[in-house]
Amino acid sequence: MKRCIFRFFTQVISLVAGLMLVCQMAVSQEVQELKIGLMATLSGPAAVYGEQMRDGFMLAVKQSNGALGGLPTNVLVVDDKLDPAYALEQVTKLIDENGIDILVGVNFSKIMLAVHDPVVRSKTLFIGTHSGPAPIAGRNCSRYFFSMASQDDQVHETMGRYASLKGYQQVVTIAPDYEAARDAVVGFRRHFKGQIALEIFTKLGQTDFSEEFAQIAEIEPDAIYAFMPGGMGVELVKQFHVSGLKGIIPFLSSQTINAVTLPYTGEMAEGLFSASHWAPNLDNPANKRFVRDFGREYEYQPSVYAAQGYDAARLIHFALELTGGIKEQEALLSVISSAPFESVRGDFRFNSNQFPIQDFYLVEGVRRTSKLYEMEAVARVFDDVGDAYAGSCRM
Repeated sequence: MKRCIFRFFTQVISLVAGLMLVCQMAVSQEVQELKIGLMATLSGPAAVYGEQMRDGFMLAVKQSNGALGGLPTNVLVVDDKLDPAYALEQVTKLIDENGIDILVGVNFSKIMLAVHDPVVRSKTLFIGTHSGPAPIAGRNCSRYFFSMASQDDQVHETMGRYASLKGYQQVVTIAPDYEAARDAVVGFRRHFKGQIALEIFTKLGQTDFSEEFAQIAEIEPDAIYAFMPGGMGVELVKQFHVSGLKGIIPFLSSQTINAVTLPYTGEMAEGLFSASHWAPNLDNPANKRFVRDFGREYEYQPSVYAAQGYDAARLIHFALELTGGIKEQEALLSVISSAPFESVRGDFRFNSNQFPIQDFYLVEGVRRTSKLYEMEAVARVFDDVGDAYAGSCRM
């Protein structure tokens, strides 16, 4: 009898121990949640850039059924309001109060310069989707920061190289009078072998360029190079169209003619050139799917800002598939640095400063239908090129 009671209690203890082990395994196998903070400019006149980046990122999340790398993904979208102090306050909340695993985004350099150092000091993985100021690509680089865009100078350098390849000897540059725009002109000059006949720096927010075009007509340069973003760029293109210079003096630009401004310039931007590392006509499977699905989902045409947001989410997705989770950060950083995904821009890998090595193209405004205009890549200007600041990066 005692043996039966002993065996009974032994079996009960074994059963309880087994149930406890099953519970422990269930807890250990509980699916992790991936928490991503997405910071973009989503208010004011510049909101269109942030909206494109956000929509591109969220498209990739949707394509993965809401689970990047198999992890249920919670994206906390924050508007930085184009205010550095406010952006810093919000990013601090994302890290300290919301406990995000990854920060994604930032459209403008003044926001990036405000939030970059605090984020990487916290050892939070930061994937930038547009802004790439020189200090972050160079002396202030960090193993916790990866750029899915390019270093800020590179599109300007691309146009400088193109102008030299065309044999232009005299170029007039025109840009607003603020630091990033002056840096753009310096970037253009880095690869331009000719002479700058005149540097024109306009007031920020200026919309009447009649005097500037009169100066350009008098000089008769081989080409114009313009860095004029947003609404200023729209007005510049419209006034160039009626200035009498179109078709006589080539119009080269960066961040002036793109998918964001084309709906406002239409035929007036036809035949005008810009530079980019992405265009909707790049012939690779990832890009074809992206352009098709983006148009179906949002009913408007993607820009480079959307493409960079989309690539950021795809990078995270495939890196997490390889690591199996977010908790082993060292393994995740190593996998991300190998760029384990197919980019919409085709060739893509990370340089030593964790900015891309990629191709850059001459892109042109073209008419697709009576109402649809797109940027089309018409020539490769740089093949597999990194930025000028990578050599200053010491991780």
